[in-house]
Amino acid sequence: MGAGPPFAHPLIGCCGWAGAQARYFSQFPVIEIQSTFYDPPASKVAAKWRALAPPGFVFCIKAWQLITHASTSPTYRRLRRPIGPSDRDLYGSFQDSEPVWQAWHKTVEIAQAVQASVVLFQCPASFQPVSANVQNLARFFHKIGPQPFRLAWEPRGAWPPELVHDLCAEHSLIHCVDPFVNHSVYGDRLYWRLHGRGSYSYVYSDQELVELKTWFVHSQSDQAAYILFNNVAMKEDAERFMHLLAPG
Repeated sequence: MGAGPPFAHPLIGCCGWAGAQARYFSQFPVIEIQSTFYDPPASKVAAKWRALAPPGFVFCIKAWQLITHASTSPTYRRLRRPIGPSDRDLYGSFQDSEPVWQAWHKTVEIAQAVQASVVLFQCPASFQPVSANVQNLARFFHKIGPQPFRLAWEPRGAWPPELVHDLCAEHSLIHCVDPFVNHSVYGDRLYWRLHGRGSYSYVYSDQELVELKTWFVHSQSDQAAYILFNNVAMKEDAERFMHLLAPG
Protein backbone atom coordinates (compact mmCIF):
# COMPACT_ATOMS: atom_id res chain seq x y z
CA MET A 1 0.00 0.00 0.00
CA GLY A 2 1.32 3.44 -0.90
CA ALA A 3 2.96 5.25 1.98
CA GLY A 4 2.21 8.79 0.82
CA PRO A 5 4.54 11.74 1.35
CA PRO A 6 6.15 12.46 4.74
CA PHE A 7 4.92 15.66 6.35
CA ALA A 8 6.78 17.78 8.91
CA HIS A 9 3.50 19.60 9.56
CA PRO A 10 -0.12 18.55 9.14
CA LEU A 11 -1.89 19.04 5.86
CA ILE A 12 -4.71 21.45 6.65
CA GLY A 13 -7.61 22.05 4.31
CA CYS A 14 -11.33 21.75 3.70
CA CYS A 15 -13.89 19.13 2.80
CA GLY A 16 -14.85 20.75 -0.49
CA TRP A 17 -13.53 23.66 -2.53
CA ALA A 18 -14.87 26.40 -0.22
CA GLY A 19 -14.92 28.92 -3.03
CA ALA A 20 -13.05 29.36 -6.30
CA GLN A 21 -10.83 26.44 -7.22
CA ALA A 22 -7.83 28.51 -8.30
CA ARG A 23 -7.93 30.49 -5.06
CA TYR A 24 -8.20 27.28 -3.05
CA PHE A 25 -5.06 25.91 -4.70
CA SER A 26 -3.18 29.04 -3.66
CA GLN A 27 -4.33 28.86 -0.03
CA PHE A 28 -4.30 25.19 0.99
CA PRO A 29 -2.11 22.12 0.41
CA VAL A 30 -4.89 19.51 0.51
CA ILE A 31 -8.57 18.98 -0.22
CA GLU A 32 -11.07 16.23 0.46
CA ILE A 33 -13.33 16.02 -2.58
CA GLN A 34 -17.00 15.71 -1.64
CA SER A 35 -18.70 15.31 -5.02
CA THR A 36 -17.28 11.79 -5.30
CA PHE A 37 -19.53 10.83 -2.39
CA TYR A 38 -22.77 12.20 -3.83
CA ASP A 39 -22.31 11.35 -7.52
CA PRO A 40 -18.76 11.13 -8.94
CA PRO A 41 -17.81 13.40 -11.84
CA ALA A 42 -16.50 12.17 -15.15
CA SER A 43 -12.90 10.98 -15.00
CA LYS A 44 -11.83 13.75 -17.35
CA VAL A 45 -13.13 16.33 -14.88
CA ALA A 46 -11.12 14.75 -12.06
CA ALA A 47 -8.04 14.55 -14.26
CA LYS A 48 -8.42 18.27 -14.98
CA TRP A 49 -8.38 19.01 -11.24
CA ARG A 50 -5.09 17.13 -10.97
CA ALA A 51 -3.64 18.96 -13.97
CA LEU A 52 -4.62 22.38 -12.59
CA ALA A 53 -3.30 21.69 -9.10
CA PRO A 54 0.14 22.99 -8.16
CA PRO A 55 3.00 20.52 -7.63
CA GLY A 56 2.71 18.68 -4.35
CA PHE A 57 -0.97 19.44 -3.86
CA VAL A 58 -2.72 16.50 -2.16
CA PHE A 59 -6.14 15.12 -3.06
CA CYS A 60 -8.25 12.95 -0.79
CA ILE A 61 -11.68 11.75 -1.89
CA LYS A 62 -14.79 10.36 -0.25
CA ALA A 63 -15.89 6.97 -1.53
CA TRP A 64 -19.21 6.94 -3.36
CA GLN A 65 -22.15 6.72 -0.99
CA LEU A 66 -23.52 3.69 -2.87
CA ILE A 67 -20.86 1.66 -1.02
CA THR A 68 -21.58 2.89 2.49
CA HIS A 69 -25.10 4.33 2.67
CA ALA A 70 -28.42 2.57 2.21
CA SER A 71 -30.65 3.86 -0.58
CA THR A 72 -32.99 5.32 2.06
CA SER A 73 -30.37 7.94 2.89
CA PRO A 74 -31.51 11.49 2.00
CA THR A 75 -28.13 12.04 0.35
CA TYR A 76 -29.31 9.81 -2.52
CA ARG A 77 -31.43 12.72 -3.71
CA ARG A 78 -28.31 14.12 -5.35
CA LEU A 79 -27.86 11.13 -7.67
CA ARG A 80 -28.22 12.07 -11.32
CA ARG A 81 -29.88 8.74 -12.10
CA PRO A 82 -32.48 7.53 -9.60
CA ILE A 83 -32.29 3.94 -8.40
CA GLY A 84 -34.99 1.54 -9.50
CA PRO A 85 -37.32 0.20 -6.77
CA SER A 86 -36.31 -3.41 -7.38
CA ASP A 87 -32.61 -2.67 -6.70
CA ARG A 88 -32.84 -0.46 -3.63
CA ASP A 89 -31.88 -3.17 -1.17
CA LEU A 90 -28.61 -3.84 -3.01
CA TYR A 91 -26.96 -0.54 -2.08
CA GLY A 92 -24.85 0.49 0.88
CA SER A 93 -23.50 -1.22 4.00
CA PHE A 94 -20.50 -2.66 2.08
CA GLN A 95 -22.76 -5.36 0.65
CA ASP A 96 -21.33 -7.94 -1.70
CA SER A 97 -23.57 -6.76 -4.54
CA GLU A 98 -23.04 -5.62 -8.10
CA PRO A 99 -24.09 -1.99 -7.44
CA VAL A 100 -21.63 -1.72 -4.55
CA TRP A 101 -18.77 -3.11 -6.62
CA GLN A 102 -19.60 -0.84 -9.54
CA ALA A 103 -19.52 2.08 -7.14
CA TRP A 104 -16.13 0.97 -5.87
CA HIS A 105 -14.70 0.71 -9.39
CA LYS A 106 -15.92 4.25 -10.11
CA THR A 107 -14.35 5.48 -6.87
CA VAL A 108 -11.03 3.89 -7.86
CA GLU A 109 -11.27 5.50 -11.30
CA ILE A 110 -11.55 8.96 -9.76
CA ALA A 111 -8.88 8.22 -7.16
CA GLN A 112 -6.49 7.31 -9.96
CA ALA A 113 -7.39 10.40 -11.95
CA VAL A 114 -6.52 12.76 -9.09
CA GLN A 115 -3.69 10.55 -7.76
CA ALA A 116 -5.46 10.44 -4.41
CA SER A 117 -3.49 10.09 -1.21
CA VAL A 118 -6.48 8.82 0.81
CA VAL A 119 -9.92 7.42 0.00
CA LEU A 120 -12.31 7.94 2.91
CA PHE A 121 -15.26 5.68 3.68
CA GLN A 122 -17.68 7.70 5.79
CA CYS A 123 -20.45 5.60 7.31
CA PRO A 124 -23.81 6.86 8.55
CA ALA A 125 -24.82 6.51 12.18
CA SER A 126 -27.36 3.91 11.03
CA PHE A 127 -24.47 1.60 10.11
CA GLN A 128 -24.26 -0.05 13.51
CA PRO A 129 -21.78 -2.71 14.72
CA VAL A 130 -24.13 -5.63 14.19
CA SER A 131 -22.80 -8.93 12.92
CA ALA A 132 -24.00 -8.50 9.31
CA ASN A 133 -22.39 -5.07 8.99
CA VAL A 134 -19.10 -6.21 10.50
CA GLN A 135 -19.00 -9.20 8.15
CA ASN A 136 -19.85 -7.06 5.11
CA LEU A 137 -17.18 -4.49 5.95
CA ALA A 138 -14.52 -7.12 6.58
CA ARG A 139 -15.34 -8.98 3.36
CA PHE A 140 -15.30 -5.76 1.33
CA PHE A 141 -11.87 -4.62 2.50
CA HIS A 142 -10.47 -8.13 2.24
CA LYS A 143 -11.60 -8.35 -1.39
CA ILE A 144 -10.25 -4.95 -2.48
CA GLY A 145 -6.88 -5.64 -0.84
CA PRO A 146 -3.91 -3.25 -1.04
CA GLN A 147 -4.34 -0.06 -3.06
CA PRO A 148 -1.94 2.65 -4.27
CA PHE A 149 -3.66 5.05 -1.87
CA ARG A 150 -4.50 4.89 1.82
CA LEU A 151 -7.92 3.82 3.03
CA ALA A 152 -9.62 5.66 5.90
CA TRP A 153 -12.79 4.66 7.70
CA GLU A 154 -15.05 7.02 9.65
CA PRO A 155 -17.53 4.97 11.69
CA ARG A 156 -20.27 6.77 13.53
CA GLY A 157 -22.50 5.64 16.33
CA ALA A 158 -21.70 3.17 19.10
CA TRP A 159 -18.79 1.24 17.63
CA PRO A 160 -16.66 -0.29 20.42
CA PRO A 161 -13.08 1.02 20.21
CA GLU A 162 -11.69 -2.51 20.41
CA LEU A 163 -13.73 -3.61 17.39
CA VAL A 164 -12.74 -0.50 15.42
CA HIS A 165 -9.08 -1.13 16.27
CA ASP A 166 -9.22 -4.77 15.22
CA LEU A 167 -10.97 -4.07 11.91
CA CYS A 168 -8.60 -1.22 11.08
CA ALA A 169 -5.56 -3.30 11.99
CA GLU A 170 -6.73 -6.29 9.96
CA HIS A 171 -7.43 -4.24 6.85
CA SER A 172 -4.82 -1.45 7.16
CA LEU A 173 -7.43 1.28 7.63
CA ILE A 174 -6.86 4.70 9.15
CA HIS A 175 -9.44 5.33 11.86
CA CYS A 176 -10.85 8.73 10.92
CA VAL A 177 -12.40 10.83 13.67
CA ASP A 178 -13.56 14.28 14.64
CA PRO A 179 -11.07 14.91 17.48
CA PHE A 180 -13.66 16.93 19.40
CA VAL A 181 -15.85 13.81 19.47
CA ASN A 182 -13.58 10.78 19.51
CA HIS A 183 -10.00 9.50 19.59
CA SER A 184 -8.41 7.61 16.75
CA VAL A 185 -7.53 4.07 17.82
CA TYR A 186 -5.55 2.92 14.78
CA GLY A 187 -3.48 4.20 11.87
CA ASP A 188 0.05 5.19 10.95
CA ARG A 189 -1.22 8.73 10.36
CA LEU A 190 -3.95 11.03 11.60
CA TYR A 191 -7.05 11.77 9.57
CA TRP A 192 -9.19 14.31 11.39
CA ARG A 193 -12.46 15.73 10.06
CA LEU A 194 -13.96 18.64 11.99
CA HIS A 195 -17.71 18.74 11.47
CA GLY A 196 -18.59 21.59 13.83
CA ARG A 197 -19.54 20.93 17.42
CA GLY A 198 -23.17 19.92 17.30
CA SER A 199 -23.91 21.74 14.07
CA TYR A 200 -22.50 22.27 10.60
CA SER A 201 -22.98 26.02 11.17
CA TYR A 202 -20.59 25.97 14.13
CA VAL A 203 -17.56 28.28 14.13
CA TYR A 204 -14.59 27.11 16.18
CA SER A 205 -13.37 29.52 18.86
CA ASP A 206 -9.75 30.59 19.17
CA GLN A 207 -9.48 28.52 22.35
CA GLU A 208 -10.79 25.41 20.59
CA LEU A 209 -8.22 25.81 17.85
CA VAL A 210 -5.53 26.11 20.52
CA GLU A 211 -6.86 22.85 21.98
CA LEU A 212 -6.69 21.26 18.55
CA LYS A 213 -3.09 22.38 18.20
CA THR A 214 -2.25 20.89 21.60
CA TRP A 215 -3.79 17.55 20.66
CA PHE A 216 -1.84 17.49 17.44
CA VAL A 217 1.44 18.45 19.09
CA HIS A 218 0.97 15.69 21.66
CA SER A 219 0.18 13.10 19.00
CA GLN A 220 3.07 11.08 17.58
CA SER A 221 5.31 13.69 16.03
CA ASP A 222 6.45 11.47 13.17
CA GLN A 223 2.90 10.76 11.99
CA ALA A 224 1.62 12.23 8.78
CA ALA A 225 -1.59 14.13 9.45
CA TYR A 226 -4.59 15.39 7.53
CA ILE A 227 -6.72 17.98 9.34
CA LEU A 228 -9.81 18.82 7.32
CA PHE A 229 -12.57 21.22 8.29
CA ASN A 230 -16.13 20.33 7.30
CA ASN A 231 -18.23 23.10 8.83
CA VAL A 232 -19.87 26.09 7.20
CA ALA A 233 -16.91 28.31 8.18
CA MET A 234 -14.38 25.68 7.08
CA LYS A 235 -12.30 28.01 4.92
CA GLU A 236 -11.94 30.64 7.63
CA ASP A 237 -11.39 28.11 10.41
CA ALA A 238 -8.78 26.21 8.38
CA GLU A 239 -6.95 29.46 7.62
CA ARG A 240 -6.98 30.42 11.29
CA PHE A 241 -5.62 27.04 12.28
CA MET A 242 -2.87 27.22 9.65
CA HIS A 243 -1.88 30.62 11.03
CA LEU A 244 -1.85 29.19 14.55
CA LEU A 245 0.58 26.43 13.50
CA ALA A 246 2.80 28.71 11.42
CA PRO A 247 6.35 28.95 12.78
CA GLY A 248 7.55 32.18 14.32
